[in-house]
Amino acid sequence: MALPMDLVISTLVARERDASRYDAAMTAPASLPFTGDPDADQLIATDPLALLIGFALDQQVTVQKAFSGPLDMKRRLGHLDAAKIAAMPPDELDAVFRERPAIHRFPGSMAGKIQSLCAAIASEYGNDAARVWNEATDGPDLERRLLGLPGIGEMKAKSLIAVLGNRFGVRPPGYDEVAPTWPTLGDVDSAESLASYQAGKRAHKAEMRAAGKG
Repeated sequence: MALPMDLVISTLVARERDASRYDAAMTAPASLPFTGDPDADQLIATDPLALLIGFALDQQVTVQKAFSGPLDMKRRLGHLDAAKIAAMPPDELDAVFRERPAIHRFPGSMAGKIQSLCAAIASEYGNDAARVWNEATDGPDLERRLLGLPGIGEMKAKSLIAVLGNRFGVRPPGYDEVAPTWPTLGDVDSAESLASYQAGKRAHKAEMRAAGKG
């Protein structure tokens, strides 16, 4: 029995799309040495949402504090489920962030940002944070997806691209077009290299302040 022409065409288009699709299966490391806490370092390496939350929290606190936040949240909530976090009454999530020790230096504003991030993951990516990069067709698309997430600005997106490429093997076509050419957390593979990275950031900020730019 002959197939309708529109079905034939749609099938051929689907096959062409699948053939050209980038397979970004992650080769996750056992941990990322960002906190000094083995449990926190393991969580951000094995839970894509935890990694995104850590980056969103990485603002006006140390790297160690920011990336410890996802584990603190999981322990207090009993989960790290984007849809559930997005559906929480804002005052309840605010209280979770303010519980001592506070998850962030600015718990109220960060609770709102993380809830918005989780809402985006739940609604736009089927509650699966890994789809943000696993379904990216190329480097520019990967960057666009990251920049579309609440709490992820240009510098964080670049750092995330480096972490995904260097630590998880996520390098879609055109990756080099969007990968950063300066030191980022993507270069950190040990406690020693983290210390070196942070020392470099402090030195750069000091230079900027001395030049009247910071």
